[in-house]
Amino acid sequence: MKFKFYHLMIASSMLFTACTETIDENTPSDPETGTGLPPVENGQANTSYQPAFAGQTRIQGVKTSTAFKATVLSSSLSSPWGLTSLPDGRLLITERGGTMRIATATGNLSAAITGIPAVNVTGQGGLLGICVDPQFSSNRMIYWVFSENVAGGNQTSVAKGRLSNSENTVENVTVIYRASPAANVGGLHYGGRILFDNTGNLIVSTGERSDLSTRPLAQSVTAALGKVLRITKDGQAASGNPVFTQSGALPELYSIGHRNPQGLAIHPVTGEIWESEHGPRGGDEINRVQGGANYGWPTITYGIEYSGAVIGNGIQQQSGMQQPVYYWDPVISPSGITFYKGNNMPEWQNNLFVAALSGKHIARLVISNNMVVGEERLLADQDQRFRDITQGTDSALYAVTDEGKLYRIAKQ
Repeated sequence: MKFKFYHLMIASSMLFTACTETIDENTPSDPETGTGLPPVENGQANTSYQPAFAGQTRIQGVKTSTAFKATVLSSSLSSPWGLTSLPDGRLLITERGGTMRIATATGNLSAAITGIPAVNVTGQGGLLGICVDPQFSSNRMIYWVFSENVAGGNQTSVAKGRLSNSENTVENVTVIYRASPAANVGGLHYGGRILFDNTGNLIVSTGERSDLSTRPLAQSVTAALGKVLRITKDGQAASGNPVFTQSGALPELYSIGHRNPQGLAIHPVTGEIWESEHGPRGGDEINRVQGGANYGWPTITYGIEYSGAVIGNGIQQQSGMQQPVYYWDPVISPSGITFYKGNNMPEWQNNLFVAALSGKHIARLVISNNMVVGEERLLADQDQRFRDITQGTDSALYAVTDEGKLYRIAKQ
């Protein structure tokens, strides 16, 4: 197997304070087919739990054969959380403290965009995921998720507004949805991703707020915590949602039994929703989200409490509850995800890219027939907590980190 060698090129910019770093992959890696590479994870697992099927964890390693480079476009963001492409190729980025910025293709950052409602930045809260309307070019509408202070505590909320023509403010802002119940339990597990599905409705992920008092609500169909939701642009339940038969079931529910889902993506071929989810100590998950399905938390899990205690009955399978397509133990802390469907790196076609926080890398998952068949770790030498990743209009990948960097990843 050949090894990667990177060199660093630093170019100054008169238009922004950060430097631009380029990490070049000079020597192509081994092709993924037939390498028989060992799994990329060789650390000690937290449990002796066994996977439900072969390949559910610690799949064989793969290597990208095409030379690529990762360029740091900016290091001047403040705790970025979400990013999405505008039709003209620029990027709209949220910063957790409550601001949005627009980044150009060269990494120049706009001033903070005003007009955004106040956010609760306690713990993991703040201004979170963002997406733009499919008709943005004509209506300039954007949608975002944030943690909101309300009567009774705080909650995951969804807002929309029009990005002004001057792009310095968001106009006519409306909070269209609040995930009930509000909880006064601290600032953990908001979920927080949002995107449009192929029918023009919004998909939103919510966390179960972490506390032992709210954790069981992930299994309750009368609560919007620990769920994947499907709503209209006005925040109403979307038509065609699955029907949960239990009394008082919320019509906006799409799937239940989630812990802290911080990644959502639409498969470019099937149109299905895929999701990444933080486990506890072990048990990070990738799920293929099916309408009406129960993903098990906290009844089944491949993780344990941070204290080392068993969660619930310590089981990993139960009838009527879905298995993750893939899981990690130890955790990588998966946040934003995206499927690659560009032409810049053809061998990445339909691969799932996962921004890893504690793992400090971008996981590339090769998927075939809804199964993970190979895993690669990209940019692991950067020592960055990768928070979100998206594909740009130029077919490159763009990623942001908690440390404030914006990366462009593309063919060399």
